[in-house]
Amino acid sequence: MAKYSYEFKKQIVLEYLKGDGSYLCLSNKHGISNQAQLQKWVAAYKKFGDDGLKRSRNQKIYSFEEKFSIVESYLTSELSYQELALQVGINNPALVNRWVNEFKAAGPDALRTHKKGRKKTLSKSKDSKRAQEIQEAKVDTSAEHVRELEDELLKLR
Repeated sequence: MAKYSYEFKKQIVLEYLKGDGSYLCLSNKHGISNQAQLQKWVAAYKKFGDDGLKRSRNQKIYSFEEKFSIVESYLTSELSYQELALQVGINNPALVNRWVNEFKAAGPDALRTHKKGRKKTLSKSKDSKRAQEIQEAKVDTSAEHVRELEDELLKLR
């Protein structure tokens, strides 16, 4: 669950926009530990409206090209993560921060999407060989079984 509800955030942002107090005054009044959080809410509300304060339930998947262009624009300009995220249309500046750090640590390949989970241990060629062996074994055993049954039938006659 989110620490602050949508209604609470909107109430404080609207108070600030009406001019009822500064960031520091309103954060102290409502018990918000960090006034920077209130600044982020106000900026998001100005850019995205009500959607900027709501918690997003759907995850947008960004392509390698989008990530790379955002990281490149951050490194070439003097914008903060917050300003760049709002400019590009991302409500979460921490996402931009993570992409930049990954890029600095491992280069552009770090921005590519990677498959999750375990890698397959068997290759397709091994699988197909085993399937053929199993089918051959089934054919052989059935032919042997038929011969055994015919021999048994002859003995009984």
